[in-house]
Amino acid sequence: MDSLPILAAIAGAFLLAGFVKGVIGVGLPTVSIGLLGLLLTPARAAAILLIPSLVTNVWQALAGGDVVALSRRLWPMLAGVCIGTALGVALLPHDDSGWGTVLLGAALALYAALGLVKVELSVPRHAETWLGLLVGTATGALTVVTGIFVIPGTPYLQALQFDRDRLVQAMGLSFTVSTITLAAALGYAGEIHVGLIGPSLLALGAALAGMVLGQVVRGKVKAETFRLCFFVGLLLLGLHLALRNLL
Repeated sequence: MDSLPILAAIAGAFLLAGFVKGVIGVGLPTVSIGLLGLLLTPARAAAILLIPSLVTNVWQALAGGDVVALSRRLWPMLAGVCIGTALGVALLPHDDSGWGTVLLGAALALYAALGLVKVELSVPRHAETWLGLLVGTATGALTVVTGIFVIPGTPYLQALQFDRDRLVQAMGLSFTVSTITLAAALGYAGEIHVGLIGPSLLALGAALAGMVLGQVVRGKVKAETFRLCFFVGLLLLGLHLALRNLL
């Protein structure tokens, strides 16, 4: 685990993943696990991801301010993530075949394609409680199977019609809860070890550096440009997830 080529690969993967996350608010798990999956098992890559994912997501959630009010609005979804993760650990096998990840990537790419042609989803306020609970539960269950927590949570948050900075903050809050529940699931499976602390801290430093660069880029683009970057980024992430297990 501590060989120089592997450590260099970890740093490079998380630098790129942090940059993507800084620009569009998502991408740390998908990019990092996708790249590290060439060298490490998915479970080991996900375990290394925990520390950088938690720190960057907490940072992203707190950066917009008034996180308490945002938590009050999103509590059904956040509670659903916890419920879905618990159900996933108890009932679902880990996706060793990779087909769950393929389907997840296809769904993400489809959502991004609809966004690029400006098919906008919208959730009425009166439906947020029950729909948020269902979406959160599905997101938590899929996190257990694939180690990635973007579907269907990210499309749901985008459908709440937040402005770009509030959307990025909402995703950070959702991903924070997902990261904590994923850590619990990996701990239950015995995949968290003391030997992963060094690589995880290296990954954290690289991710933070990439995220700072990405946020600088996001701060300089217009709202429509951000929207384009957001959906193009999701499309590329989705295609990456779908195709990496087919090629």
